[in-house]
Amino acid sequence: MGMEGIGARVARKEDKRFITGKGKYTDDMVVPGMKQAHFVRSPHAHAKIKSIDTSAAEKMPGVIGILNGAQLSEDAIGNIICGWMIHSKDGSPMNMGVWRPLAQDTVRYVGDAVAIVVADTKAQARDAAEAVVVEYETLPVVTSAVEALKEGAPQIHPEAKGNLIFDWEIGDSAATDAAIASAAHVTEMKIINNRLVPNPMEPRAALGVYDEGEDHYTLWTTSQNPHVARLVLSAFYNVAPENKLRVIAPDVGGGFGSKIYIYPEEIVCLWASKRTGVPVKWNCDRTEAFLTDAHGRDHVSTVKMAFDANNKITGFKVDTIANLGAYMSLFSSSVPTYLYATLLSGQYDIPAIHANVRTVYTNTVPVDAYRGAGRPEATYLLERTMETAARELGVTPAELRRTNFIREFPHQTPVIMCYDAGDYEASLSAAMKASEYDGFAARKAEAKSRGKLRGIGMSCYIEACGIAPSAAVGSLGAGVGLWESAEVRVNAVGTVEVLTGSHSHGQGHETTFAQLVAGRFGVGIDSVSIVHGDTDKVQMGMGTYGSRSGAVGMSAVVKALDKVEAKAKKIAAHLMEADESDIVIENGELKVAGTDKSVPWFQMALAAYTAHNLPEGMEPGLKEGAFYDPSNFTFPAGCYICEVEVDPDTGKTEIVQFVAADDFGKIINPMIVEGQVHGGLAQGIGQALLEGTHYDPETGQLLTASYMDYTMPRADDLPSFQVSTTETVCPSNPLGIKGCGEAGAIGSPPALINAITDAIGNNDLTMPATAPRVWAALASAQ
Repeated sequence: MGMEGIGARVARKEDKRFITGKGKYTDDMVVPGMKQAHFVRSPHAHAKIKSIDTSAAEKMPGVIGILNGAQLSEDAIGNIICGWMIHSKDGSPMNMGVWRPLAQDTVRYVGDAVAIVVADTKAQARDAAEAVVVEYETLPVVTSAVEALKEGAPQIHPEAKGNLIFDWEIGDSAATDAAIASAAHVTEMKIINNRLVPNPMEPRAALGVYDEGEDHYTLWTTSQNPHVARLVLSAFYNVAPENKLRVIAPDVGGGFGSKIYIYPEEIVCLWASKRTGVPVKWNCDRTEAFLTDAHGRDHVSTVKMAFDANNKITGFKVDTIANLGAYMSLFSSSVPTYLYATLLSGQYDIPAIHANVRTVYTNTVPVDAYRGAGRPEATYLLERTMETAARELGVTPAELRRTNFIREFPHQTPVIMCYDAGDYEASLSAAMKASEYDGFAARKAEAKSRGKLRGIGMSCYIEACGIAPSAAVGSLGAGVGLWESAEVRVNAVGTVEVLTGSHSHGQGHETTFAQLVAGRFGVGIDSVSIVHGDTDKVQMGMGTYGSRSGAVGMSAVVKALDKVEAKAKKIAAHLMEADESDIVIENGELKVAGTDKSVPWFQMALAAYTAHNLPEGMEPGLKEGAFYDPSNFTFPAGCYICEVEVDPDTGKTEIVQFVAADDFGKIINPMIVEGQVHGGLAQGIGQALLEGTHYDPETGQLLTASYMDYTMPRADDLPSFQVSTTETVCPSNPLGIKGCGEAGAIGSPPALINAITDAIGNNDLTMPATAPRVWAALASAQ
């Protein structure tokens, strides 16, 4: 391991341009003749469109064109798709309602796009959009998934009777019911996972350009997976042929899952560019983001956990109603099914599990993957139940977890997953030691002397990352493969370019991917460039989500590096008249082991391109590509412990300590990993303590559509985190990586809520645990 290789705490290369304002985001892109767009959106949550009158708006200054859904249909632009097919337990396919990029007959949530106005300036486009007259016939509204399933509820889509999208199950119902019936103790709970708005720092944006002379399309967009965007825009939406479409995702300021999808705005801007004859740019403002970015979570579940006389879990039964909003987004169907219920075993050896999931349409923003995507919902449900069970059984939370930990690997769960490696006891012990768990009673007594209520909570999470293999997920309904690609180019002077199908939107790929090359070839990371986000430069790849960039993306790079190394050694052996098996690479040189013979890395590279003295039959150049399809998921895991003080007079909660002990397998850059954990913890704490999306049940209006009403975590809401890692190497990829990007958001909410309920002595508390809500729970417990 070199100073810049695997395991080194290298400062992020990309941060220089970001902190000096030199980043290049979609909104920074300017092309000749570019015009601005603004969308006309429905002010109603559910209504028939009777007519659209654009006559006055078209006469306003600067207006280039106003387009609506009828014209979209004239050009045969396709419906927005969901890319993961789920079948109900009766075998019927999911009931997918029609989602037009511009609504034609019916709008189904506040913010549903009806028309696009293209004008010379943003202000002119906005003014003209306000002059478009849309006549609506309002319809009854339903915003709650539970209410939407009731008889007589407003019908959202004709394709989904009773608003039910699918009724799906996993596991053994009979065995689970038998375990519950014969249990020595059963813990029962109703658990709500609150709806969230992702709120990445950079709002979404799109710039569509049609070049009539070349008959070619270019789309700049805030995407986490530009190749998938290109595929879907061509194959399903019929906007442009794939070979005539370039999609570029430049610097992207955060995504958290919300920028995986292909939204109506990207489709419409690209189409509108051809229709109007001008480049069309749209920038989302923050209110539009609240109204249109895919939301996350929103589950209502009931659970039963069965224990025998020795406090061993014998069965776990879950019934979940998941709100998917007004339409099915790209991966929405996978989130409450295969990304959720397959993790319900957690870190525990549970012989019988059954989960039933009903997904529902409502008059709300579509719901899809948000940091963790199903794994936070599963962990919250499981870890709240475990903590509650420990209280009911009269044992410590740590003792109950230790009694039920999986200790032998590989371990096949009852819900598909086969865990390959782990040491859950190590993470628990590390967290308890760091938090000085044994001294909590004294700290609680001291807090009481100051009139404060002190509580401690624990959460032991597991997640599945690097979703794979492609054949397996395909059999479960995925519409795409989940492999990754890479190409490694060694230039004639020895510098290296890595072209990856992964995409960085804050993860630090330009540093960590370069560290991988630096450690392998002994070159400085400044000699390594990482290229991503441009479908004309990089071969087909699947993008970044689900903590897949290390385990899958880097593994593809490793395969390409293997090929480069093999060829480089052949060239060096030929130059030094040595045996290829004796060549080693150290400190930027290719050496003959046991001798003083060596060739500098740059000299070998130059020889590859001058081609004056290559082994017989060898092609010139030094460039290799690879595709990597994992053999299994990876399974990061850990233990989080949170300690809080609650003011009984106000209900305000202060986090006085938060400890995270994670097992991410091999770590490329510890500093970047710690940053990822910190960010995830902030988001998880935000969900548990502050964030919550609320709709008016009568009108469907989003009541939390700005930062005045939707509370984001601030610096003074968060403690200084204590983070550490244990290590069990992942056996299913060449680097032993498990992934770290989502862990903090997965494990933190239950730890915090467990701590607060411990402090106040009332287990009946739902997220977000705002001061009024905690105060009310305190009052009801007295």
